[in-house]
Amino acid sequence: MNQIDSMILKGDMKMTSIPRTAYILQIHKNPDQVNKFIQQLIIDNQADVFIHIDKRNYESLKDKIIKSPNVKVLKTSNICEWGDISQVDTTILLLREILSAKKNYNFVCLRSGQDLLVKDGFADFLGENKGKIFMTLRNVSRFNSGLMEIYWPKITRKRFTTANPLRIYRSIILSLYRKGINVFPNSNQWPKDYSLYNGAQWFSIPYEVAEYIIRFLDENEWYYKYFENTLAPDEWFFHTLIMNSSYKTDVVNNNLMFLKWGETLSTRNSPLVLTKKDINLIEESGQFFGRKFDESIDSFVVNYFANKVKFGKWKLTNYETVLTTK
Repeated sequence: MNQIDSMILKGDMKMTSIPRTAYILQIHKNPDQVNKFIQQLIIDNQADVFIHIDKRNYESLKDKIIKSPNVKVLKTSNICEWGDISQVDTTILLLREILSAKKNYNFVCLRSGQDLLVKDGFADFLGENKGKIFMTLRNVSRFNSGLMEIYWPKITRKRFTTANPLRIYRSIILSLYRKGINVFPNSNQWPKDYSLYNGAQWFSIPYEVAEYIIRFLDENEWYYKYFENTLAPDEWFFHTLIMNSSYKTDVVNNNLMFLKWGETLSTRNSPLVLTKKDINLIEESGQFFGRKFDESIDSFVVNYFANKVKFGKWKLTNYETVLTTK
């Protein structure tokens, strides 16, 4: 037994509980791969994982997720579609689940089932960056805000990987908008003193920011309504909310994620699947997470990082300790 353990047992030292991190995952396939990611996150018992399974795959996946006190599969399930408000709905659902757990979380991290940890030390990193918000974002000029200021019928809010009349329709409507002609304006009003921001949907936010988001939405119904019929609102909704709050000064423009974007017509709206050929690029990036992996395409790279990297033990020097005398 080391000296620290001895002091704790004797009552010479009182130690606050290690901060826990809440991961919220949106998944729709590859349960074995998802389980490997979960095991990376919970191996040192410093994190809990809350999982939303796409409704279309819920029954086939729900019993394949590993059983653990640190893992909760939500019973409520949405159909999550690219470019649709359902992505926002799912994130809100997960955030509410986190808050209802009433645990001492330090951060809430939104990730997908096709992510993996690719670098050790994330627990320590969060401990060293208390209060910081990690997400990618940019301030959007009116020229690029058509995805929000235009009403987009649901049929147009889809990912098209080939030439499609609806894809052409989107291009025409956006082209007209940029010339000052908004054929189908968003009928919901946007406050003049609010600025629009966008970026990738994945984030790591302090628990108190998660509390703020839900409280704001409960008190401001207009906000959700504005985004309800916009295109790809998941890349705008939370960024804009945070950047129009007092928390904007805590934002670090980095979501801690490595990915490679496609360049062809069929791939440019989605990150490419990472393979073993990308291992050096991933590790040289210095990011803590990689996206996206698919074991049905390359299981080697999935197993490589799943076996090598974990959330990581919180260093003893990061514990908050109070020495007491008898």
